[in-house]
Amino acid sequence: MQQCSLPHDHGQLIEQNLDHMPKTEDFQIVADIFKQLCDGSRIRIFWLLCHCEECVINLSSLVDMNSPAVSHHLRQLKNSGLIVSRRDGKEVYYKAADTKQVQLLHQMIEKMVEISCPSNSHSSNSQGGEA
Repeated sequence: MQQCSLPHDHGQLIEQNLDHMPKTEDFQIVADIFKQLCDGSRIRIFWLLCHCEECVINLSSLVDMNSPAVSHHLRQLKNSGLIVSRRDGKEVYYKAADTKQVQLLHQMIEKMVEISCPSNSHSSNSQGGEA
């Protein structure tokens, strides 16, 4: 990374860290992946495909959406490299891509759901009338 001189010196020596800063293009790749997370239905479909391989019709039933809508989300996920597909006769099956990025994104989604949504066991305990 090129040497830069900052207008204000706050004593943090940030210039030393710039040598380790990823390229602008790398941040754009991350931003493009995160764009896929802007739709709850797409996240649900992605999450399902991290756990199984399915066809459009079954996915539509699982997420209670019509097939064209599911196909739209699948196209978006596939274009971003988060899922892959295979054809078996007339049927196309989808699953999560086997990459580190996908594994990390899946873990992040599960962790975010865990910390932001009360679990069923927790809510039943809190309503159990314990004195």
